[in-house]
Amino acid sequence: MITVAGCGRMGGPMLAALRVAGFDAKGFDVRPMDQSGVTNDLTSLYDQTEILLTVVRDIAQTDAVLFEDQRFAAAPRLKTVIINSTLSPRYVRALQDKIPAHIALIDAPMSGAKIAAQEARLSFMLGGAETDLDAAQPLFDAMGAHFHRMGDFGSGMQAKVLNNLLAASNTAMTRLVLNWADAAGLDERKLLDLIHTSSGQNWFASGFDEIEFARDGLSADNTIGILVKDVQSALDAAPEGADLSLPQTVQTQIGHLTPRK
Repeated sequence: MITVAGCGRMGGPMLAALRVAGFDAKGFDVRPMDQSGVTNDLTSLYDQTEILLTVVRDIAQTDAVLFEDQRFAAAPRLKTVIINSTLSPRYVRALQDKIPAHIALIDAPMSGAKIAAQEARLSFMLGGAETDLDAAQPLFDAMGAHFHRMGDFGSGMQAKVLNNLLAASNTAMTRLVLNWADAAGLDERKLLDLIHTSSGQNWFASGFDEIEFARDGLSADNTIGILVKDVQSALDAAPEGADLSLPQTVQTQIGHLTPRK
């Protein structure tokens, strides 16, 4: 059986995609969830779980799933752990010393926002042994459309935090540009259409009407807050002696976003 731990804005649609594809998949979330196949009762999943996908928010929640309470890392039938959350690459690589050696480890953070999860067209950045990735590929096929094998375990996460650093930069600058456009009296839709076909084109501006957090301000429990955390994950894995001023500025700008009407 497959267990998806963390069935929120991304994990919920991922679980649904697995079930639609015919996999024996169930979800676990600490919150009561109104979704088929999701429970907040670990005892109903612990002894049956063979593949665990973690789609929780951060390192603390990942540690809780893997090492606290009934500790999924010690589940009797567990064969594979797939880390889907975006976390510090340093933390992810250190899991190799904490998870029993007989359990295959794959890091598979994804990109595309909630809309791509709902439409089963996520982009996965994958790290792990080729044989383990081959075995897990049918799961990724059910949830995504683009698959990038980046190297050994931890490589997918390293690629993801770099990708998200760019996403955070695009988010911060696009929101600033739209605010300046408001002050200049420009129509938002006309400007976004222009950006989409011009040199300023970026994922955030082109998907502005579809990305669910596009108009959000900072909140600890929303995607803007997650972007702040993701930039910190990139900073945590920065090369020794790197100039951190630009990513730190992006992080500060994201942290100051207010809701856009």
